[in-house]
Amino acid sequence: MGAGTVTTPEQASASARAGASFLVSPGCTPRLSAAMADTGLPFLPGVSTVSEALELLERGVNEMKFFPAEASGGAAFLKSLSSPLPQARFCPTGGVTVESAPSYLALPNVGCVGGSWLTPSSLIEAGDWDRVTELAREAAQL
Repeated sequence: MGAGTVTTPEQASASARAGASFLVSPGCTPRLSAAMADTGLPFLPGVSTVSEALELLERGVNEMKFFPAEASGGAAFLKSLSSPLPQARFCPTGGVTVESAPSYLALPNVGCVGGSWLTPSSLIEAGDWDRVTELAREAAQL
């Protein structure tokens, strides 16, 4: 199990102490990136610009969360990065839907996608784990 929406260095270390096996952030400052790296855990720092991606690549990080994906240019934006930044790989989240996920997954620089369609709050509140499981199975087929 991982820890998501890590936004401070303190959250990164607390997540590691709590037993997280990976960390995910929506964005990444130099201080947050260093703190996540210091945990020794795999981490997926968030980016939404070319400059942010370049900064992480300079630090040796080539796997990144692209957030908020749809608001930041979507699949077209990531497609445009595949040539100048071939070493960068992305996990788009933020506005990704079951309908738009295949366009991301078709890109050479996308390894996976994330989307809240997998765990709608109405299903969580209702405790409908069977439907959540069904949605996860459907997503795995994408």
